[in-house]
Amino acid sequence: MNLQEWFEKGLTPEEYIHDMSEHKEDLLHVLKNFHLSGEEVSLIDKLKEANWRVIVLTEDWCGDAMVNVPILLAMAKAAEMDVRLLHRDENLELMDQYLTNGTSRAIPIFIFIDKEGREQAVWGPRAPAVQEMVTNYRSSLPPRDHEEFEGKSREMIEKLTETYRTDESIWQEVYRSIKTTMAERLY
Repeated sequence: MNLQEWFEKGLTPEEYIHDMSEHKEDLLHVLKNFHLSGEEVSLIDKLKEANWRVIVLTEDWCGDAMVNVPILLAMAKAAEMDVRLLHRDENLELMDQYLTNGTSRAIPIFIFIDKEGREQAVWGPRAPAVQEMVTNYRSSLPPRDHEEFEGKSREMIEKLTETYRTDESIWQEVYRSIKTTMAERLY
């Protein structure tokens, strides 16, 4: 299946959000409160000219998707870019072409395509600064076979989710990272 067919198979943002069962309120919170800076006119104009679209591999249980997807949606709205979302677990054939470090089905993955369906850029699953923060959180966990691992891991995920939801500097890091990936291909 080519990327054009994957795009056509995807859900619109409205359909995806409507069907969400986890992180819906958090995603909507970020979407409502994240705003593009006025300095981005040049990039937005370039995106409009390029007429890109984007395929998003995601799942609603994913905390990274909860913060990254609404930032992409804000950018896409400003650039009049069509977005389609695919559930990772139902689309492993595509997911397995975009593994993180060649092994991990980490999400979200944003696949930017042109009007002919050719890949132009790929972003995800995390901004580098966010990855560093997650790595630091994980380094404080006990070993997987330790009796406290499950509880401490749950606590870490809850703390991370709250940080994603409320820390606007994280939103800006995600925004900068996505912009950088797109700008590398547009300029």
